[in-house]
Amino acid sequence: MFPLTPETIIQQIARLQEPTGLFPSVRRNDSIGYQRADTNVFFTACTVFTLQQLRQFVSEEAQKQLDQLTERAVAAYPAFQNKDGLATYNFWPTKPSRHFPNGYVFRHFEHFRIPDDIDDTAMVYLTTEPTPAEQQWLKNKLSQHANGSNRYQIRNTYPDYQSLRAYSTWFGKNMGVDFDACALSNILYCMYQYDLPRNQHDIDSLTYLRSVVASGRYVSEPFRCAPHYARTSLIIYHLARLIAAFYIPELESVRPRLIDDAYREMANAPNRVEKLLLATALIRLGEPPPAISIDGIEQDINTFHFFIAGLLTAYEQPLVRRFANRPLMQMRWQCEAHSRALVAEFLVLRSGR
Repeated sequence: MFPLTPETIIQQIARLQEPTGLFPSVRRNDSIGYQRADTNVFFTACTVFTLQQLRQFVSEEAQKQLDQLTERAVAAYPAFQNKDGLATYNFWPTKPSRHFPNGYVFRHFEHFRIPDDIDDTAMVYLTTEPTPAEQQWLKNKLSQHANGSNRYQIRNTYPDYQSLRAYSTWFGKNMGVDFDACALSNILYCMYQYDLPRNQHDIDSLTYLRSVVASGRYVSEPFRCAPHYARTSLIIYHLARLIAAFYIPELESVRPRLIDDAYREMANAPNRVEKLLLATALIRLGEPPPAISIDGIEQDINTFHFFIAGLLTAYEQPLVRRFANRPLMQMRWQCEAHSRALVAEFLVLRSGR
């Protein structure tokens, strides 16, 4: 058994890549004994994005391997592009549409066909080279679907956030507006990465992120703050990644709170991949690297999930949404390649490379 290093992990991830260019993932609901192989662009793009941040810190051979797997992954993206050819992206294939792939029930119902979203779109843009015109097009498209634009008005958040003109998770015409702290962190990362002009939607999105942390809501009710991730640890991870990459004055005031909560969450996290994720966040926030052993980390990789889908999340009726955060009403997604990329990320940051 070779020791786990960023280089050996990249080798492992490359071996996991399918001929399609995608990395395999699984959706499951243990409450009902449900498990299916899933075909989505999200985990592939997230894995590539995470590894690209490590590229300059690994060996030349590992860089070549990373470039090769990136090229294969990017070649798979068009299958997930907007069905009408617009430059937004869907979680599942759109040409032809394949929601809940490999399933027996949900794929037959139009209700479960989801629109394109800011999360997948941000990750695709961050792992490709969109032209300035494409970047500006996305900026305009985001504004068209933000809260308060045209007929779009959020109903499923706290009353004091309902007037915020923050970005919605969804691009769909018939989908309710949705605020998710992790998805907002990703799309804001994209906006800052390409240095696009700030507008009221950016300001209000940052206001939302700052408030869910400062108020403690992201600890007491993480599902309401980030319904597609639903864990405080994942919100901390996404916010720390954004804060470390760019100087954003609006978020500096919550840095101490994020640090304190990350230490507390790390002490209680049942899975070591989740502990590594929090340790990565702490390093990014300026804290010394926590001592975490990665011996036998494979068993933690096998049980870690990064993303969820709430079967009732899209409903805006309060009585229905009361049950949306129940495990019975959620699918959990796991991806070995992405989990291994998170381990490599921690090892690079811990070493101070």
